[in-house]
Amino acid sequence: MAQEARSSLNMFVAALERHFEAVSAGRGSDDPAVIASYEHLKSAFLDYEEGLSDQFGEILPMELAEDDEDWS
Repeated sequence: MAQEARSSLNMFVAALERHFEAVSAGRGSDDPAVIASYEHLKSAFLDYEEGLSDQFGEILPMELAEDDEDWS
C-alpha cells in the first residue's frame, strides 16, 4: 500500500527535476518543453497528493495555484 505513495513521490520528484531542467536551460515560459514539463509536474503533484490522502489520510501543506493569465 505505501509503495503506491512512494512511487507517486518518486514520480513527483522526477517531474520537479525535469521542470527545473527545462526552465534552467533559459527557455521562456512559452517554450513547448517548459509547458510540457509544467503540465507533467502538475499531474505528478496531484497524483502524489491523492496517494497520500487515500493511503494515509494526509494532505500536503500547499496547493496548486489557480490558472490565471495575470500571474506572469
